[in-house]
Amino acid sequence: MSYQQIIYEVDGAIATITLNRPTRMNALTRVLEAELRTAIETAGRDNNVRAIILTGAGKAFCAGMEMEELEALPPEDILAEEWMRLYDMNRRPDYQTRYSYFPAAPKPIISAINGAAAGLGLIMALYSDFRIASKTAVFTTAFAKRGLIAEHGIAWILPRVVGHAAAIDLLLTSRRVTADEALSLGLVSRLAAPEELPAAARSLAQTLATEVSPRSIKVMKHQLWEVPYQTLGEAIASANKEMVESLKSEDFKEGVRHFIEKRPAQFTGQ
Repeated sequence: MSYQQIIYEVDGAIATITLNRPTRMNALTRVLEAELRTAIETAGRDNNVRAIILTGAGKAFCAGMEMEELEALPPEDILAEEWMRLYDMNRRPDYQTRYSYFPAAPKPIISAINGAAAGLGLIMALYSDFRIASKTAVFTTAFAKRGLIAEHGIAWILPRVVGHAAAIDLLLTSRRVTADEALSLGLVSRLAAPEELPAAARSLAQTLATEVSPRSIKVMKHQLWEVPYQTLGEAIASANKEMVESLKSEDFKEGVRHFIEKRPAQFTGQ
């Protein structure tokens, strides 16, 4: 597929999606949003892809929604069916809306935050499974400074990442957060020098792609994102069922064999 506002590349078992509007700080448009969703779903269906990296071209990760497009958009269109409809009724509806679909992807998503992550850009990073940031990256919720509200589930996901007190602070003040503070808050898991960020993200993706079972990753990612809707008993019952299935899998057999034979694993995802 030919893309206009993103770059989609597959190298080995790693798909890299680059938001590609550098002169506009990779601000989101309808075109970019649609292309991003298509790319993530394409990577999710590709049996050769085992990890996804999301990053931005130029100096920004994503500065949020393109202001000119947002200003011209009638308020009622924000909830238009083509933006908000559920795409797969076999999956949890919570993870099928306009930005919350990242958890529904069967592959781990790594946000390599190379610069500013604001508003919807921050929301996309929060719905990713891993967040690695450049030491020069900055973060802001931005919504209160635009007369908006906590959009697209950020009031649900942000406290789960940084805690309630920090979430209140970041949402109500819309203040800028440095990379160092983001690390201390747990907003990101690690920092890298700007020139080292692509390699750091790729190193993590390579670990996920070659050293661990893709079947295990898929199931555990699903478990982790289901937990907010489960009691402890339900989580244990679900885990027990999945454990029986994992013991039947080819990846379990390979996991035992490569350990005993002291050689690199050759997981198939089966």
